[in-house]
Amino acid sequence: MASGSNPDSMDTEPPGVLSIAVERNPPESRLQQLGVKSWPKWGCPPGKFPVKFDARQTCYLLKGKVRAHIKGSSECVEFGAGDLVVFPKGLSCTWDVVAAVDKYYKFDSS
Repeated sequence: MASGSNPDSMDTEPPGVLSIAVERNPPESRLQQLGVKSWPKWGCPPGKFPVKFDARQTCYLLKGKVRAHIKGSSECVEFGAGDLVVFPKGLSCTWDVVAAVDKYYKFDSS
């Protein structure tokens, strides 16, 4: 086995290249496996605001629609009700909340 290589590492992208992962309409079995309904809930009205993720966050949107504009990139990621979304640690973006959001979320403890 090669030393220094960890296939389970999530930090494989070069520095500065962070992206938002969206899993559209995951099956109920996946949500149960993750324990989504035991996570805290959070919501917000439409509007624009900056967000910086100091820890990796996974969330499941119950309602709403968001356009996330990643800082330092022209990339815009849209997600909404029924989507499971992962924000990597260190990501900065601006949320453009098009429709009021209600979501379950959790931060990784690492």
